[in-house]
Amino acid sequence: MQPLLKRVTTLRHDIDVAYDQLSIDDKRLLVTQLDQEMARPEIWNNPTHAQEKSKQLAAVTAVVEPWETLRAQTADIIELMELGDDSLLTEFEGQVTALENEFAERKKELLFNGHYDDHNVILRITAGVGGTDAQDFAEMLERMYLRWAEKTGVSSTQVERSTGDEAGLKTSVIELTGPYVYGKLRGENGVHRLVRLSPFNSDNLRQTSFALVEVLPQIDTPDAVKIDDKDLKIDVYRAGGHGGQSVNTTDSAVRITHLPTNIVVAIQNERSQLQNKETAMKILRSKLAQLQTEQHAENISDLQAGESANWGSQIRNYVLHPYTLVKDTRTKYEEKDPSAVLDGKIDGFIQSYLESQMGE
Repeated sequence: MQPLLKRVTTLRHDIDVAYDQLSIDDKRLLVTQLDQEMARPEIWNNPTHAQEKSKQLAAVTAVVEPWETLRAQTADIIELMELGDDSLLTEFEGQVTALENEFAERKKELLFNGHYDDHNVILRITAGVGGTDAQDFAEMLERMYLRWAEKTGVSSTQVERSTGDEAGLKTSVIELTGPYVYGKLRGENGVHRLVRLSPFNSDNLRQTSFALVEVLPQIDTPDAVKIDDKDLKIDVYRAGGHGGQSVNTTDSAVRITHLPTNIVVAIQNERSQLQNKETAMKILRSKLAQLQTEQHAENISDLQAGESANWGSQIRNYVLHPYTLVKDTRTKYEEKDPSAVLDGKIDGFIQSYLESQMGE
């Protein structure tokens, strides 16, 4: 019994260390505060604000509860083992192994040490050079991230989507909600490159196309990223459409330009100008937070002109012809089955990127 007791005591110590590193006690306080906010009936006077708080509560709770459960179960087993009933040794062995496996999976969260790693994500995919092929590739990437979200228990909400004229999409904006989503996906931020035989030209020639993936930390409160009103240029215009009853006949679409950085966010999906403005401001705050992290700037006012995840160089190549390979240009991690990757198998890329950042 003693060797097993030593194992579980060591496990308890490792859990306590991780618990402190991840500030689980502070996150529990945040859960309590959010619970109290959600219990006030007046919060629903602003449904958008209430929904954002609800998502935040769900995300933080999903981080806190597994660690609290793991810690409590380990303490319970130590208490039972100290009673010294050797007849339960086999049962204890199985339980301790299960807890060790759970901890091995949970401690990956220690890789999420960035300022916004515990935030939800605004994912923005934009077709680049390559015409219809690039728009089709953008849609392939959209499906890849949605499949990954589905497989990992991350919830997704479509914010904005502009389809291509022939196929695919021009832009897609999606909110992703779950534990450490930004921490997991921040390495996906950048240009993705596809090489394949084009299904969109009669000669079936090899085509190279590009898409930009922006992974932005979702900033839930305006106070978190303070923007001076004089730095904003806001334009309203008539939302486009393909015709029919849903054509918007009012100037409800909103384009916001942040003058110091020249970042532009345009939203037209919502019915009202106010909703589009709120959504555009949320995305702008997230883009500025991302840029602030990239430039190591103390304040938004210190930011230099430039766009997050620019078109400079690709971070990943997806080659479907003349051979099949998906390779990250930074970590050199690769997968030889592009179909599986495009079906959401990107955890290997995520893990290798996070490990590459540990010493930085």
